[in-house]
Amino acid sequence: MALLDIALPGKSGLDLLKELKAEWPKLPVLVLSGHPEDQFAIRVLKAGAGGYMTKESATEELAKAIRKVLAGGRYVSPALAEKLALGVKRDPTRTPHETLSDREYEVMSRIASGKTVTEIAEELSLSAKTISTYRTRVLEKLDVKNSAGIVQYAIRNGLVI
Repeated sequence: MALLDIALPGKSGLDLLKELKAEWPKLPVLVLSGHPEDQFAIRVLKAGAGGYMTKESATEELAKAIRKVLAGGRYVSPALAEKLALGVKRDPTRTPHETLSDREYEVMSRIASGKTVTEIAEELSLSAKTISTYRTRVLEKLDVKNSAGIVQYAIRNGLVI
């Protein structure tokens, strides 16, 4: 079993999850993160994780999640289970950041934390031009004009830790 965080130095935990699942498809993976579940839970479950929980979760809940994922099940918190049951993915009132691709969301998060396009490019081993393309898509989808707008949007929506 792998216990994985989303925030890793030099590489996205989401990218690492995809690599792990490509190499070892049957490997049970539980993501334990400081990010709120509404930011990443659905993304990591789609990428093949067996569960997602926040680091604030109780120790007993972690043990329960590990047992469930090891047994081949899926673990989500009761609050997330309710959102999923209500069909949050089909909800026309989805927030703009929920429409971002995984990479767009990652770029938005890094811009919101104060990183420049060049810094993000270096961290993700991509060209600055590629990051600029993602930034442009984020600007359009969030309906903001510049990086300051991305920062304000992220703060307003509780997307910055």
